[in-house]
Amino acid sequence: MASYVMLEVRRTLRDTGFAIGSVAVPVLMYLLFTNLGDDAGDWKTASMVGMAAYGALNAALSVGGGVAEDKSVGWLRQLRITPMTPRQVVVGRALTGSVVVLPAIAAVLAAGALVNGVRMDAWQWPAVAVVLWLGSLPFTLLGLGNGYRLTPQTTGVMNVACTMGLAIVGGLWFPAQLFPDWLRTVSGLTPTNRFAEVGRAVTEGTAPGFAAMAVITVWALLFGSYAAFSYRRSARTV
Repeated sequence: MASYVMLEVRRTLRDTGFAIGSVAVPVLMYLLFTNLGDDAGDWKTASMVGMAAYGALNAALSVGGGVAEDKSVGWLRQLRITPMTPRQVVVGRALTGSVVVLPAIAAVLAAGALVNGVRMDAWQWPAVAVVLWLGSLPFTLLGLGNGYRLTPQTTGVMNVACTMGLAIVGGLWFPAQLFPDWLRTVSGLTPTNRFAEVGRAVTEGTAPGFAAMAVITVWALLFGSYAAFSYRRSARTV
């Protein structure tokens, strides 16, 4: 399975579209959004976490696009005649997602430190990266569910819709405090809002709230169930 994971990681990281959409775009958006108005250190730190979370979200969902393409060209059928079990195939894809989110997170954090002058204690930088890395798992499962369930074209459209919707409503681009009350309530129920909240808690030197962890856990279970269901459905047709 390790060889399979390394193969998929190399394939993903060599994709120009992945490098632009999941690494370059979040960095450019972060620098643009934080340098249009007054110099606000707190906003630059909070936006850094939000855009790193957005990059991780985009990278995690992109794994589903690769799954859909593999399904369409018969690669999944070939995997089923190898010694790898179905569980190992799914776990391998999930591990791929956990690796490919790292460049997106690292790039935005580097932009915050080197360009925007964000300052935190030494332990907080790796802690933020680890928290965002672990918190991206639900989105990898969502991407896998889309990839196993849908065609390559539909998966691409669905991933874009999920990325945009979860990023905007979750407050990754703009502070949720600016939303009207009803939208702020909805935002608090999204996994992206709570995902970024956990990262921001680390930058503030505080522990993540129980509500944030509960929302992320519930969504992880839902997306995991969706991925398992989609994989079983794909096994009947591929």
